[in-house]
Amino acid sequence: MQHCIVRLIGGVCLALMLMTAQVRAEDEQPRIAKKQAVVKKKAQKGKAAAVKATKATKGARKKGAADSAKKPVVKPRTVAENPPADTRPMAVVREFRSWSNPDYTRIAVTLDHDARFEYHQLGQNRESGIPGRLYLDIGNAHLGPGVKDIPIGDGLLKTARIGQFRSDTVRVVLDMESIKDYKVFTFSDPYRIMIDVRGERRMEISSLRERIESAPSLPPSAKEPAVEKPLRPTVAKTAPAAIGKIRRVVVDPGHGGHDPGAIGAGGTREKDVVLAIGLKLAKRLKEELGLDVVMTRTTDVFLELQERTAIANQVGADLFISVHANAAPNRASAGIETYYLSLAKTEKAAQLAAKENGTSLEKVSLLQAVLFDLMVNYKINDSAHLAEVVQKELHHKVDARYPVKSLGVKQGPFYVLVGATMPSILVETAFLSNEKEEQRLRDAQYQEMTADGIMEGVRAYIASQHQQSAYVRQGDTGR
Repeated sequence: MQHCIVRLIGGVCLALMLMTAQVRAEDEQPRIAKKQAVVKKKAQKGKAAAVKATKATKGARKKGAADSAKKPVVKPRTVAENPPADTRPMAVVREFRSWSNPDYTRIAVTLDHDARFEYHQLGQNRESGIPGRLYLDIGNAHLGPGVKDIPIGDGLLKTARIGQFRSDTVRVVLDMESIKDYKVFTFSDPYRIMIDVRGERRMEISSLRERIESAPSLPPSAKEPAVEKPLRPTVAKTAPAAIGKIRRVVVDPGHGGHDPGAIGAGGTREKDVVLAIGLKLAKRLKEELGLDVVMTRTTDVFLELQERTAIANQVGADLFISVHANAAPNRASAGIETYYLSLAKTEKAAQLAAKENGTSLEKVSLLQAVLFDLMVNYKINDSAHLAEVVQKELHHKVDARYPVKSLGVKQGPFYVLVGATMPSILVETAFLSNEKEEQRLRDAQYQEMTADGIMEGVRAYIASQHQQSAYVRQGDTGR
């Protein structure tokens, strides 16, 4: 009996709890509805405010457009190389240089390590007579000793000025004469900020400030090359007339000076063998094809990578050929391959670019991102065609006496090819890391055959250009 009474009481309690919950829910409904109405009203007010703000922005834009007709044009600030702030010592600007080329002017700012920077362009103020300017601010940096302004006056830029703008900021100012476009990018090891300015020149370049040497006769020994002479490039007097549109070639033996390049197990240095091949190649191009040849170096001197293509642009070269020797962790790797500038498609191509650039794979990846924008002005198709014919003729020539594998034509982000305004290639003549190929590279006869092969490739490229021109002329006549 007691058990039944307990169960009855429990049921009554449960029923009372359910009834109470229902009453509370009914009481809350008006309150919830009221809250929802308030939220909806606030949302409507927010939407109206957003519409009002949009109209105000449009009005400000119209007003800004009207004001811009009276004031100098200021391009939006672009921030580059902008990692989180660090606690490293201030960067030191070590060098400030310029190159005046037929198509553009290049400015290079060299620092001891990477730094944050931002750049802006100001339009010309006709009323005050102030010319247009491009300026670049480098943060957490100070000016090193001996770094001075550069007078240019090449029709694109009047001057390139540099100074300590604030205690922690170095400012570079380019006073413009006629600029259509510009690119700002960076190189690594050493860290350099590069500014390429393009436009229409109002005058001819009055002088070539950088030293350019003509290819001399082959010296008795590659280890004791002829003394450099700062001569202007000249065509060999006894050489036959150059055919087609190709008249001047720049030959660039890689590395040099304190940069030995790859070193074989037997102690063979890349900088020595490629200089020997480059000198032989220059001699053949002049004597066999009647071309005007300019060498980036004829002795064991160091040249920065950006300076090599700047020389080619400066002398108005029609082709640029950089000669190198390969190396790989796998000692069995062997063969000949030719590269042109583009994005690396394989890990091996990226690794080789890191080796020739003297930098890391990570920094090669950063360059790839920059190249995507820069390559618009490069003659990628012509470079690819030049690489194909040189690779074919070089392999055919060498393989006739020294059985060797053709590794084909590849593409990669090589600093030395960045900025070239003509078809340009990088030839890897053999692997210094391979014992047999190291011995070949030391052999004067192998060097001769390599030079012959590259020369035959240039001959084939010129012939193809000549045939293409003749075909175009026939087409014009037939219309």
